[in-house]
Amino acid sequence: MSVNKSKQENKTKWVVVLTAATMIVEIVFGLTTKSMALLADGIHMGSHVLAIGLSWIAYIFVRKVDKSEKFKGDSDKILSLSGYSSGLILLIFAFVIMSEAIQRMLNPQVINYIDAIYVAISGLIVNIVSAFILHHKHEDSDHNIRAAYLHVIADALTSLTAILGLIAALIWDITYIDAIAAIISSFVIIKWSIGLLKDSGKDLLDMENEHHHHHHH
Repeated sequence: MSVNKSKQENKTKWVVVLTAATMIVEIVFGLTTKSMALLADGIHMGSHVLAIGLSWIAYIFVRKVDKSEKFKGDSDKILSLSGYSSGLILLIFAFVIMSEAIQRMLNPQVINYIDAIYVAISGLIVNIVSAFILHHKHEDSDHNIRAAYLHVIADALTSLTAILGLIAALIWDITYIDAIAAIISSFVIIKWSIGLLKDSGKDLLDMENEHHHHHHH
């Protein structure tokens, strides 16, 4: 097994631990502060914990498989499968958040903005730190580390959306901005998850992949 894979495995492990802790905080505060955007951010983070967790497990699995004689398959397929599964999980979460946010627009609730904003900001900081941990050179890239990296970046975006939404709702005293921020986050998640499903699905089906030739942002 290459040094580079074990390095990636270690990076992923740390990010899983960091993100899982933050996710719990965000979900708890999302519920107690009644902020939909914060809850969306927490759930989004949770889906990433699952996704990045899958990547981490995939690394461990590939490492074991590469050692074993019995397994003749393509161990990279495991990575694609893990990417595909996380794409699917993300998609489901996105629709859940969206329907919740719409419900919330119909029955607004009083939000404790200040606490929610603090928590959302700490979430953003964790994402930025994670992105730095996961940052990798293009030639070391595989589906897994790319998926994990994209998850963290997408997370930073929804954290930002949550923060801006909460600040706007606080300043203008309009609760539904919070729900709108949550809906925007869902759209971001849907877009990303579909991309992930397409990419990893192509690999699973052994279809010719264009993405080896050009860079994805």
